[in-house]
Amino acid sequence: MAEPAHQSATVPADPALRRLESIVLPDATPLPSAFAEADRRQAVADLLTENHFDPVGVPGGPFALNLCVRDGRLVFDIRDGTDAPVRAVALALGPFRRLIKDYHLIVESHELAVADGGHEARIQAIDMGRRGLHNEGAELLTQRLAGRIGLDFETARRLFTLVCALHQRI
Repeated sequence: MAEPAHQSATVPADPALRRLESIVLPDATPLPSAFAEADRRQAVADLLTENHFDPVGVPGGPFALNLCVRDGRLVFDIRDGTDAPVRAVALALGPFRRLIKDYHLIVESHELAVADGGHEARIQAIDMGRRGLHNEGAELLTQRLAGRIGLDFETARRLFTLVCALHQRI
């Protein structure tokens, strides 16, 4: 006996489709810091190369993400391949503020160390601190999106970089 057609809707989507194919930020204005701008560009390029982005309860994929800050909230405006909105997830920025502030201080310290011709060990130590903040930001982002958007760790790290870039623009 053939299975009813309605059961095919419960078949999980192909994992290869549960990804971002484009990322739109509110504007293309370069960030005030050359290092932060390079970090933002690299995060976008890395995200588009490899990511896992799985909006819970949203069929299909791959997806486009319009990421912005609106009314003091971080908004993940998720769209399908035709740019039709499929879900919006808004997160309060409060839990991220300390990490974002620390990230910007580390970026500034890195730039000063490079400009001063700092010792390689100092620059490496600053970069290790930056990686640690990325990891902490990725964990927080993953926790805050739990049950709404599934992310792998590297995707969360790169999205945290973009959150920091957005926060610098506001």
